[in-house]
Amino acid sequence: MKKNFDRKVYSKSFKKHGNNSLLVLIGFYKGYYLNFLLSTIFYIVKHSPVWVLPIVTANIINYVTEGVTNAWNLVLFNAFILLVLVFLNIPMNYLHMHFRSVAERSAEAGLRSALVHKIQHISMPYQSDLETGRLSSKIMRDVEAIETVSNQLFTNLLNICINIAVALSVTIFKSRIVFIFFILMVPISGILVGAFRKKIKSINKSFRKEMENTSARVIEMVEMMPVTRAHALEEKEISKMDDQVNQIAEKGYYLDIVQTNFGAVSWAIFQSFQIVCLVFTSMLAIKGKIPVGDVVLYQTYFTTIVNQVSSLLNLIPTITKGLESVSSVGEILLNENVEDDKGKKEIGELKGKYEFRNLHYRYPDSDTDIIKGLNLTVNEGETIAFVGESGAGKTTMINLLIGFCIPTEGKLLIDGNDISEINLHKYRENLAVVPQNTVLFSGTIRENILYGEDNVSEEMLQRVIDESGLRTVVNSLPEGLDTSLGEHGGKLSGGQRQRLAIARALVRNPKVIILDEATSALDNLSEKLVTGALDNLSLGRTTFIVAHRLSTIEKADRIVVMKDGEIVETGTFDELMAKKGYFYEMEAGK
Repeated sequence: MKKNFDRKVYSKSFKKHGNNSLLVLIGFYKGYYLNFLLSTIFYIVKHSPVWVLPIVTANIINYVTEGVTNAWNLVLFNAFILLVLVFLNIPMNYLHMHFRSVAERSAEAGLRSALVHKIQHISMPYQSDLETGRLSSKIMRDVEAIETVSNQLFTNLLNICINIAVALSVTIFKSRIVFIFFILMVPISGILVGAFRKKIKSINKSFRKEMENTSARVIEMVEMMPVTRAHALEEKEISKMDDQVNQIAEKGYYLDIVQTNFGAVSWAIFQSFQIVCLVFTSMLAIKGKIPVGDVVLYQTYFTTIVNQVSSLLNLIPTITKGLESVSSVGEILLNENVEDDKGKKEIGELKGKYEFRNLHYRYPDSDTDIIKGLNLTVNEGETIAFVGESGAGKTTMINLLIGFCIPTEGKLLIDGNDISEINLHKYRENLAVVPQNTVLFSGTIRENILYGEDNVSEEMLQRVIDESGLRTVVNSLPEGLDTSLGEHGGKLSGGQRQRLAIARALVRNPKVIILDEATSALDNLSEKLVTGALDNLSLGRTTFIVAHRLSTIEKADRIVVMKDGEIVETGTFDELMAKKGYFYEMEAGK
């Protein structure tokens, strides 16, 4: 199977075909059209016994009833042809499925890869608008629905069309009167399709959105569980989720009823037509207009057409659902708020000098600046602490330094290079960020420390463990570095998780450190251990700190005091305390 996916195929298909979900879906399979052609050819060969059997049956009946010369030889010849086609079905079926599956599974994997790739590159200010549950639903549920509708369109629908075409072709060759009778059923099927299609599409869309909302709520519920249990709010949360799942049940029930009525009405109508066909062809045989054996042939082919049209009508809900999922993934693939490093300058080895020149920043869809005319120069190897009340702009400063946000006015220069003109991916390879809430995955301690780093020697790893204060933790665990942490590192305390985050930062050997409230949630003992690890981490590196605790900021070369997005004071801890200004009032009020 094809492994190197062309992710651009999927977004290009959306851009080329706009809101036409069907054409968009076909565009997803660019590069695999030959597979579907070959699959169709092998399908025709492997399915031919189904079409030949009515002809052979009619021939044999006619040979027997009409007393044809050499009837026995003709019967054996027809049977032999049919037998060959039956055994040819086995290799043809394999080849049909092989070419079809390669196309469908490769496109399915490629689409998921394209979604993951796009999500990873959407600008961070827009990431907060994308709920985790909805993203998970799009990557898994919607892509699965697209794979299903692809199977229906490129395989089942194509097969239906071939079956109908063969049946009608044989019929018109044998009898135009019967052919005209067969054709009369097409308008009825069209009326049925038109009557139900809009309603099913509307209900499917509503059902999909309700499923996405529920997926998001389930993830939110799980994340809030400690708070829920701590405040005895279990019943309230259960009630909210019960309401949500009941809404899904109601919408799902309504969808099931519409689809059931659709299938029942179409089945009754088509069965009636089969009875009429039997009577009509029998009448023609009685009058001598067609041979007796052809009654079986026409009845079989009419049944084929009826079943195929019925299958076509039953496909409509699945196709509607799948095309709705095409639109759903388009919400991600067409998102233009992405980081694009193509053609941008790579700054090479980072030295760590930063200059903020009259910098302003406002979040998307906001008219208010969060950072207002900020000017600041940070020298290589300097430690800068940002302090201020909530909403002062400290977190936004961190996001600007990482490159998650780009200044809306003014400039942020990094080693003399404008951040808007550099390759942010390469720049971030020189950074280490220790967040307030450490993000760990359910692997081992070793895997969490070495996350993203493939060429770290055992000697360096052991040194990092010592420098981060993790040695006692590792030694106390039954399997040491290879101890599994459980989901989100649940087996470690807050202080231990923070020290692991520091170890992860140290192993990168970064040029610039960004510490975002790294000790705010720790007890005094844990804070002392983490602070010592932070001192090792910051040694000789440009370091930016957002913190409130004195132990974290009092050693900073400069403290930048912020208020309402502006710098109101700068200086060392002792200088600011001696001035008895805004910083002094903040510390005195703690």
